[in-house]
Amino acid sequence: MTSHKFFKLNLMMACTALALSSMAQVAYAQDAEEVSTEPEYTFLDSIKEGKAMTSFRLRYENVQQDGNGTTPTPVPLLDANALTLRSLIGWQSSPFHNFSVAAQIINVSKLNDHFNDGTSFSAINAASNQPDRLGYAKVVDPDQTNINQAYVDWTGIKNTKFRLGRQQANLDNVRFIGDIGFRQVMQVFDGVSVTNKTIPDTSVYLAHFESLNQINTRYRTAGALDIANAKYSISATESVSGYGYFSKFDDLGFSKAWFGADGANQSNKTIGARLDGIHPFNPNLRALYTAEYAKQTDYSGGDARINAHYYKIGGGVGVDAFNIRLDQENLSSNNGVYAFQTPFGTNHLFQGWVDKFLATPKDGIKDTFVTATYRLDDFLFFADYHLINSDRDFVKSTGGTGNKYGKEWNAAVTYNVNSNVVTKLEYGKFTESDQYAAARIRDTEKLWLTAMYTF
Repeated sequence: MTSHKFFKLNLMMACTALALSSMAQVAYAQDAEEVSTEPEYTFLDSIKEGKAMTSFRLRYENVQQDGNGTTPTPVPLLDANALTLRSLIGWQSSPFHNFSVAAQIINVSKLNDHFNDGTSFSAINAASNQPDRLGYAKVVDPDQTNINQAYVDWTGIKNTKFRLGRQQANLDNVRFIGDIGFRQVMQVFDGVSVTNKTIPDTSVYLAHFESLNQINTRYRTAGALDIANAKYSISATESVSGYGYFSKFDDLGFSKAWFGADGANQSNKTIGARLDGIHPFNPNLRALYTAEYAKQTDYSGGDARINAHYYKIGGGVGVDAFNIRLDQENLSSNNGVYAFQTPFGTNHLFQGWVDKFLATPKDGIKDTFVTATYRLDDFLFFADYHLINSDRDFVKSTGGTGNKYGKEWNAAVTYNVNSNVVTKLEYGKFTESDQYAAARIRDTEKLWLTAMYTF
């Protein structure tokens, strides 16, 4: 870790320690006063009455991929069989004089090593990044022991919460800002955020983050991310939101995937609006709908090719415990030189679960998909099917042009054993259609078995 990284980490911990010290001094001063007839609520009491931030997640992941992205002849890959354990151990105190302190550590341990942990990003489906596991398919769950979260909350202003330190951030449907919680190593941000709910039925979230820790354990410090998100609740299940995300990070590790071989500046801004909801007609029948649009352009010295738009539109119906809907999501291409990107989002949840499109190909994506869910007691069943095309025609490795990346379907069953234990079985299969010349997007199957215990 560089001295700059140590400085930022030490600064964050110093802020936390300062807050702890201040609260301890207040508690000591109160103890020194004349004892009242009522027991004094102390800082130690606030710790005792706090809440756990602890969970353990055991996961097996199998990946079968038909070679890597090399064209025209793929390099064969061994099946990945990854068994990993994520331990999150932490605690958040109850408020004491409007202050609350939280700390959480993370440990991800490989219980076997029959996979490539993908500890650096590169071009789509590129060759393996872990030198001693070049022959295996990727499972991006590297070993990690670190501070996952460490922050101080202050609620001294009515309907307002300030948070300083390392923290998760999940906004709207986590398409643009998320903690990538599916992966064992989570994405977390260092900085300050504020949530305000003064206006009735409205939540405003503002943040300034100086650095972030990515799922591949890379710690990015060269830049900053500013966030503004306002959401108005039309009803308990319907909302409209507007947002602006302003990134000064010139290198997030995606340069090849975004622009090709050159190391162009990746700083960008995204401004958009989202309408989303479930509208009940009666206790057994409801409508589901989403409409969203965003524009992405260069920002703070970013490359001028960054110019693209995004939309998602769709809807469906829910009857009793069954839901079904049809959606289309478009991440447009700027004439084949750049495509709309979501580098801070939980991208695993989009374009299927097989993770073939964590970075958008330069020819863009137009994903049309149907989703169905059914709940039966403590079981939740899920299935979806995607037709994943490009936003503009691309050159095929076999010659000519096409616009069909491929098809994917996913299925899962989740079983809530009790309030603390959840288990899940998931499967996804991507089948290549037109052969994308820039980097073949190979046939891939993935299977996950997960068990999680939460305190």
